[in-house]
Amino acid sequence: MRNIKTVGIAGTGVIGAGWAARFLAQGLDVIAWDPAADAEGKLRAAVENAWPALSKLGLFKGADQNRLRFTSSLEDMAEQADFIQESAPERLELKIDLHRDLDQAAANDVIIASSTSGLLPSDFQSKCQNPGRIIVGHPFNPVYLLPLVEIVGGAKSGEEALTVATEFYTRMGMKPLRLKKEIEGFLSDRLQEALWRENLHVINDGYASTGDMDDAIRYGPGLRWAMMGTNQAFYLAGGDEGMRHFLKQFGPALKLPWTKLEAPELTDELIEKMVVGTEEQAEGKSVKELERLRDNCLIAIMQALRTYDIGAGKIFNDNEKRRIVDSQEMPPWKSGDDIPAPLTLYHSPVLSEWVDYNKHMTESAYLLAIGWAADALYRYIGNDDSNRENGFSIYTAESHLNHYREAVVGDTISVSTQLLDCDEKRLHLFHEMKNEKTGDLLFTAEQMVLYVNMEQGRATPMPEGIFKASKAVVEAHAHLPIPEQIGHQIKIKGK
Repeated sequence: MRNIKTVGIAGTGVIGAGWAARFLAQGLDVIAWDPAADAEGKLRAAVENAWPALSKLGLFKGADQNRLRFTSSLEDMAEQADFIQESAPERLELKIDLHRDLDQAAANDVIIASSTSGLLPSDFQSKCQNPGRIIVGHPFNPVYLLPLVEIVGGAKSGEEALTVATEFYTRMGMKPLRLKKEIEGFLSDRLQEALWRENLHVINDGYASTGDMDDAIRYGPGLRWAMMGTNQAFYLAGGDEGMRHFLKQFGPALKLPWTKLEAPELTDELIEKMVVGTEEQAEGKSVKELERLRDNCLIAIMQALRTYDIGAGKIFNDNEKRRIVDSQEMPPWKSGDDIPAPLTLYHSPVLSEWVDYNKHMTESAYLLAIGWAADALYRYIGNDDSNRENGFSIYTAESHLNHYREAVVGDTISVSTQLLDCDEKRLHLFHEMKNEKTGDLLFTAEQMVLYVNMEQGRATPMPEGIFKASKAVVEAHAHLPIPEQIGHQIKIKGK
């Protein structure tokens, strides 16, 4: 399969536009097609509306809304795409014919993934000459934020296509969930459908309003679901004996007539209840306003889960590390490489969570950014993830910080790092943070860091390769002037 640099979007409604925003934020080119007369304008407006949320998450190198192209020709889109994401309306015959046309126009090694929420890929393959590359990649709205994507193969889907799609979606910052068997509705929508049917019954029978039913989720199990699913939550409900005790205690309740999985008739009265109830819940806010509120809340929940490296928070952390690695323009040092003096290995937009009530970067955010810059240096000299997995890392022992100018959301910062000295256990670093556009000096940090055996909790000699790389950087930086901030102490002059 080919290197995926350009993604084709077939169908640019809510889901297709969400895909376009995610791919653009990851630094890819996107070429989109939709036969509707006003499709391009709506697509660009949707991407623009999603961009603030994506900026808060952290854009990847090359991310740019201007890398979105729109074409009126399906063939033109398919011929230029390295991967195609189909997001047309949920009509089976339409999708069968669309996949036939895409299959005819796209190169044979281009995967065609459908965003369908429950139709079967085997049906989409029925008129295709190259059915092995036809699969399902089912996302969740908002596609540009929620990481889950269900991957489903049809009867003729090739293993290579499924594997490449899994790897591609992972690189797009998602959590691929590959189904063991093809099934209508897949996994998540079957669960949502059951909940939705019961929701309609309760409202139809007059037991609750739409707001009551939403409160029953968002103040209770919904918060729990952000970190664990139904099975794990009920495992904990069984106490120390786990699921066995839970099923023994609560299993008999499954025989009680609590729920009605068969959907109620959608009468005019029930439709009116649903419409009036949800409009009251909106409290006059537009859909775009509610989308932005939803995005901000989702980001806040994911950021909260980051601390514990669980659920969507783990995806958030993995994406942050990958974004830093991807932005690092130089591969790890090897003998004979020319070493820039100083090294500029870290660039980042100022993220919204980095600013305080004054709208400026907080002190902690400056140090966080310097920490990522130091991490980039450590990766450059060979202290990578595998080294940390083996129990070794680099810890900060002392830092001296100087603030010069403010940074705000919308600014992009870059950090250059000078390695002043090293021995077998220590590195002496100096960082300069600048506004990438204006060149203004924002912040400096002098640091002494230690190579540490994490299990023993003490400094230890570096491996030969890391120490050799460190010495090479020190030698390459030896001609740089000593920064004036080095060795300063805090005091009031004249006292």
